Amino acid sequence: MPATEESGDEALYVLTAVLLTPAQFPSVLGDDYPEACAVLGLEPYETGYGLVLGQDGGGARWTVVTDDVSLVACAIATWDCGMEYALAIDDRTVVASLPGWPLAVAVAAPGVPAPHDPAPGAELGADASRAPLTPPDSERWGPAQRRLGADEIALQWAIWREQVDSDVTFVAPGEKPHGGVRRVLEEARGYLASPPPAGRIRSAFASGDARTLRADGPGWSMVARTDDIAFVLLDDAPGEVLPVGRGPELPELLTALDKLAMRPH
Repeated sequence: MPATEESGDEALYVLTAVLLTPAQFPSVLGDDYPEACAVLGLEPYETGYGLVLGQDGGGARWTVVTDDVSLVACAIATWDCGMEYALAIDDRTVVASLPGWPLAVAVAAPGVPAPHDPAPGAELGADASRAPLTPPDSERWGPAQRRLGADEIALQWAIWREQVDSDVTFVAPGEKPHGGVRRVLEEARGYLASPPPAGRIRSAFASGDARTLRADGPGWSMVARTDDIAFVLLDDAPGEVLPVGRGPELPELLTALDKLAMRPH
């Protein structure tokens, strides 16, 4: 489980950590890697960062940014296996210490006050003059919620897939595709001619030779499996998940997008 690490004169009680790389970053932060970095005031370096979320001795929330990506990746992999790993960040690798958390964290460090934002001017090895990071509001629908919805579909693909008729087609006979879906497919196809910023298209292992494909754009997210259908979410269709059947066009589009996609190392 996450453990305490020392940062300068302050102890950081580590609660969780995530990667911020071109192929893997918290979707709530943006549609692509440069956009996610900009939210945190970071340069979008190709090697990426690790984000360590924790509390100081007074209970204040902090997000520590490190350029030791391999260390954070190792910690996450170990925790995912249910094993303990004391994540200790070398101060020389700390890029920034930002007040607040950009993600919702359901746990808290034992023996310290409840999580709260640092007082103005408080420090954990860095200036805290910027407004604290906060997770997206779960009560409203917007780009962050749309991207989180796409994350959930990717994680629970089998459950969502069962809700769609097995014979769903790209365009039902005599019908035109949903206007929003048509726009998404056109914009996604446009990526083939003009590659988008890093992270707009991401590919992850699914099963067998298939890949889970994730593509995002202005106002939309698409989740697909290269051997199956796709799901589209739109900013202007709150909470709605639109299935896109394979038909004659989707397989070729997904294959082409997968060739452009960023992949975890």
